[in-house]
Amino acid sequence: MTVSITEFFDSIEISDLSATPKYKQLADSIINGIHHKIFKKGDVLPSINEISSFLEVSRDTAEKAYKYLKNKGVIYSAPGKGFFIAVNELKQGPRIAVLLNKLSEHKKIVYDAFASEMGEWSALDLFVYNSDISYLKSLLLNFTKTYDHYVIFPHFKEEADQAAEIISRYIPSEKLLLLSKLIPDLEGEFPAVFENHENDIYTALNKAIEHLKKYETIKLVFPVHSDYPKAIIKGFYKFCQEHGIDHTLVSNLKQEKIKSGTCYINIVERDLALMLEKILAQKLEVGKDVGIISYNETPLKKFILNSITTISTNFEYMGKAAAQLIKNKSKEHVEVPFDIIIRASI
Repeated sequence: MTVSITEFFDSIEISDLSATPKYKQLADSIINGIHHKIFKKGDVLPSINEISSFLEVSRDTAEKAYKYLKNKGVIYSAPGKGFFIAVNELKQGPRIAVLLNKLSEHKKIVYDAFASEMGEWSALDLFVYNSDISYLKSLLLNFTKTYDHYVIFPHFKEEADQAAEIISRYIPSEKLLLLSKLIPDLEGEFPAVFENHENDIYTALNKAIEHLKKYETIKLVFPVHSDYPKAIIKGFYKFCQEHGIDHTLVSNLKQEKIKSGTCYINIVERDLALMLEKILAQKLEVGKDVGIISYNETPLKKFILNSITTISTNFEYMGKAAAQLIKNKSKEHVEVPFDIIIRASI
C-alpha cells in the first residue's frame, strides 16, 4: 500500500535549530514511524521530488536520507516503482538531544564517542547554544520533539546562576545527563560525567613541576567572559602558591608582552596561534626561552613546533561513559580522567 502524503509528512520532524544534518533527521523520523507502526513493510514512500517539495529541503537531502536507510536495510527501491519500507520492526534506540555550549575539536571527540557507544539505532539531535543561557532556554522552549534524554554541557559566559532553575523547569531530572560540569543547587537524581577542574589542573601541573622550575613566572591565559569554569583559576593559584612560584592571570593575550623566562598556560584554543605568533615575532625559542602548556589534547598539537605540552580531559572516555550511564539507567556521577602530556614546549 501507499502511505498517504498527509500521514507521511505529519510523522516527519525536522528542526532548523538542530545541528544534526537534515537528511539524518528525515531518516530518523522514518525509523521512528516504523517503530510506532505508522509505516509497515511494503508501504510505498513518497518520491524524492515530493519530499523535496513538501519539506522544502534539497533533493540531495532526500536522496541522502533514502540512501542511508537503504544501507541500513530499512527501505528498498524498485526501478520505476519507487521506494518501499523493507521491515515491520526495528530495534529502536532512545531519542537524545545533545546540547553543546560550542563546537570544538574536543567536543566532537566526545560526541563521536557517545554516538558510537549508543549504537546506530539511537536518534541523536545535536544543538549548539553558544554558551548563552537565554538561547538554551529558547531551544528548550521550542523543541518540537519529545526526547528520552537530554545531554548537556552546562558552560555559560554569563548568568550561570540561572542554569539550575532553567534546566530543572524544562527537563525532568530522570531525563537529564550533565557532561563536563556539575551544577550547584540542581535538584533531583540524574547521571553526570564531570571534570574536577580545580583538582585537575593542580594535579597535572604537579606532575610537571621539575620542568616548570626553570621558569621565573607562570601565567594562566584566561580571557574575560570565558565560559571555562573559574575553578581552573583556583587550582592554578593553589599550585603556584604551594611551590612559591611567581604567577599571574592574563585576561587579554593581545595586550600581553611576551617575556623570556615565562611559561604560559593557554585555556582557549584560538589563543594558541596568537601566542605562537607573538613568540616567533620576538625570535624566542619555545621550550627554552618561553614555555607553553595548552588545554585539551588534539592530534595536531604533537606536531606543532616540535610538539606542544597539553593538559587534557580524556574526551573519548567522557562520551563513552555518558552512553553507558544511559544504557545502564544509572544515576551515578563519574569523574573523568585528566592528565598531562609533557612534550618539548616546556
